[in-house]
Order: sequence, then C-alpha cells, then structure tokens
Amino acid sequence: MSFAILTALLGFAFVATVTPGPNNLMLMASGANFGFRRTLPHMLGIVGGVSVMALLVGAGLMALFDAVPALNLVLKVVSVGYLLWLAFKIATAAPVEERDAAGRPMTFLQAATFQWVNPKAWAMCLSAITLYAPDRSLLSVAIVAGAFALVCFPAILVWAWLGTVVRQWLSNTTRLRVFNITMAALLVASLYPVLGLGT
Repeated sequence: MSFAILTALLGFAFVATVTPGPNNLMLMASGANFGFRRTLPHMLGIVGGVSVMALLVGAGLMALFDAVPALNLVLKVVSVGYLLWLAFKIATAAPVEERDAAGRPMTFLQAATFQWVNPKAWAMCLSAITLYAPDRSLLSVAIVAGAFALVCFPAILVWAWLGTVVRQWLSNTTRLRVFNITMAALLVASLYPVLGLGT
C-alpha cells in the first residue's frame, strides 16, 4: 500500500469515526450522564470492536454477505431493533441522584459487541475494505483494521468530552431529561442515512 493510499485511508477512517452516528451520540450521552473517566471503557470498546470488525469483514464476512444477500436484511432488522431499544434506555435514563446508585455506562465488552449491530460500523468497514483492500489480502485487511485502531480513539473522545462539557448544565433534572430525549431522537435519526431508509 503506497503512502498516498495509506494517508487517504487514515483520513477516511478519521472522518468515518468522528462524524455523528450511534457510537458518538451514545458517547456524548454517556459523558454527560457518567463523566469522561467512566466512559473510557465504552470508548476503548468501540476502538477494539471496530478494528476487529474491519479485520473479520475483510477476512471473509464480506464474501458471506455477497453470497447470502438475505443476511443484509437480517442485519438491518436486528440493528434497528437494538438501536430503538438503546434510544429508549437513553430517553428514560434516571436523574443523576437516582442513576448514581443504579446506572452504569457501557462496558468495554458491551461497546465492542455493539459494533456488530451498529449499521454505521458495518458501512464504515465494508466501505474501507472495498476501497482500500480490494484484493482482501491479509496484509491489506490488517492495515485497514490498524488504521481504524489508530485514529478511532482521538476521533471519538471528542464526543465523550463534549458530553462532560454540558454535564454541569445538565445537573438540572428537566434539562437532563430534555438532553437525553434529544440524544435518543438523534440516535434514531442516525438510522435514516445509514440504512438507506429514504430509498
């Protein structure tokens, strides 16, 4: 892979992970509700999950989806169902004083596993492999996965930090409720372009 292509890949991976989507909206909500430090496992889980997904997509899963097109529909149905459930959980999150006792941010494993039902993560990985590892050689696929591992954390930490910035303002129960409902609505809205619901 040439330096120019590698640079383009890193740019693609950064833009794909920094732009709004389910991961980033959930990180902002988590930063606001739980703080930056408690959101770190969630962030690391996203990095690990996306990187492993890119590796496995390039190593054979892409061929499986090509061979069995019905799997695309199954993935969409499962993804939409799970994201709607997550949106409900965010919208109905308890106020700070109640949440401190019972609420928990996503763990590393939960965030890594979430990537498999995250339509944006699928779109990013499929596009990256198609564009930057068309031969699907192990080396090319590993470079794509490594690019996501390298740039994903700096890209997504901005969203968790933004959540912490508004945390103090959200100490008011009404404002927190409005924020959580807004984040839930944006999470649902993020399904529109990724799943091609407009076509």
